[in-house]
Amino acid sequence: MGGENLRNPGIHNWDMTLFKNIPLGRGDNAPKLQFRWEAYNVFNHTQYSGLDTTARFNPAGQQVNATFGQVTSTRPPRQMQGSLRFQF
Repeated sequence: MGGENLRNPGIHNWDMTLFKNIPLGRGDNAPKLQFRWEAYNVFNHTQYSGLDTTARFNPAGQQVNATFGQVTSTRPPRQMQGSLRFQF
């Protein structure tokens, strides 16, 4: 039997963008206004990014790291931004 591998948690991330083009005149070359809303990690799922993988042993061979195998960090939470763009 070989040693077991330890994997980091998976990533479940959704980024979304919504935009609306608003014409400010008639014709193909008319100026436009664009409203844009962007969201990163839109569903705000917690994304674990690290595990404590340091196993420490005492002289008797017992594992003494109480946080071994626990999550140590997370990826950024939901982030959003909006913009307004004038195209001419």
